[in-house]
Amino acid sequence: MPLNIFWFIPTQGDGRFLGTTVGGRPATIDYFAQVARAADALGYEGVLLPTGRGCDDAWVTASGLAAITSRLKYLVAIRPGLVSPTLAYRMAATFDRQSRGRILINVVAGGDTEELQGDGVFLSHDERYVQTDDFLTVWNGLANGETVNYSGPHVRVNGARQFFPAFQSHIPLYFGGSSPAAMRVAAKHIDLYLTWGERPEQVAEKIAAMRELADRQGRFLRFGIRLHVIVRDTVAEARRDAEKLIEHVTPEVAAEAQNVLAKYESDGQRRMLELQRGGREGLWLRPDLWAGVGLVRGGAGTAMVGDGPAVAALIREYADLGIDTFILSGYPHLEEAYHFAEHVFPLLPDRRPAETESRGEVIANGAVRVPGGANGSS
Repeated sequence: MPLNIFWFIPTQGDGRFLGTTVGGRPATIDYFAQVARAADALGYEGVLLPTGRGCDDAWVTASGLAAITSRLKYLVAIRPGLVSPTLAYRMAATFDRQSRGRILINVVAGGDTEELQGDGVFLSHDERYVQTDDFLTVWNGLANGETVNYSGPHVRVNGARQFFPAFQSHIPLYFGGSSPAAMRVAAKHIDLYLTWGERPEQVAEKIAAMRELADRQGRFLRFGIRLHVIVRDTVAEARRDAEKLIEHVTPEVAAEAQNVLAKYESDGQRRMLELQRGGREGLWLRPDLWAGVGLVRGGAGTAMVGDGPAVAALIREYADLGIDTFILSGYPHLEEAYHFAEHVFPLLPDRRPAETESRGEVIANGAVRVPGGANGSS
């Protein structure tokens, strides 16, 4: 099965180090555009835009970036409880039509209680997934061209219709959630289930559980994974740069971040936090999988680390479990997008080539480096 490789737009800001402003880059549309254009030219399938109060709005940002890219797809969040399903589907269909099929939807129920209450959502964890079930029932009815009459615990519509169809015959729904309540909703409604980058054996257990739940619903699920990546010419260089990424993270900074993240009502976040409880050496879950990002960052906290062959091998290991979509990021995001494309894309099956055929520097105003080290005339 061909692999779908996505990148990430750092709308919360970017930099060369974690846990510090040293080497930081501000969250500006000009920088987002650099990352998006690079991802588009390098052949990434699409980009994820994060959601929440700590970053710029994903919908507004994606709309601007779609206008300056040609192939890139945009994985944008909907937040049940913050917007009605009818308005959300109208927004998605409009984006899809105007971008000619370049919208994907990430369904996010939320896990940060403080943030949710700041946005006016006071439901308990499990009740938020009841609300998400209501939301997606209406959404899918509209997507199927139905006139929807629905009355649930949290959503009620009468005569809801979508007059202008989406460009795609079906806008794919992505979703990540590790709690039993979340997994039940995913099995019922979602097209692609996302997990964060745990050890392959843990990912295998989650995939097996989701397949069983989907089978009970008579549905087929695809699977994806969200990971960071640090890929270099050698394994030693990649591991050195991983340690360098957190060189400004003091024990006090890490403890403060971990205390904040521990308050989240998210089983996925809890599983990520469990990977950071072994000291700095314990962050190496295996030679090619490192949990250092999760010391200070919420959400995905692990990174694939190594040279091109090592990272490609780990990707194939996840793919053998059933993962077909990899949503990646790295610091800084602009440079790491190039590192990954240059080191790993040639080792993966069915990768679309970058926009330009000629690579490398013209030498002595006439000779061009070609694969294998030979030179040819330009």
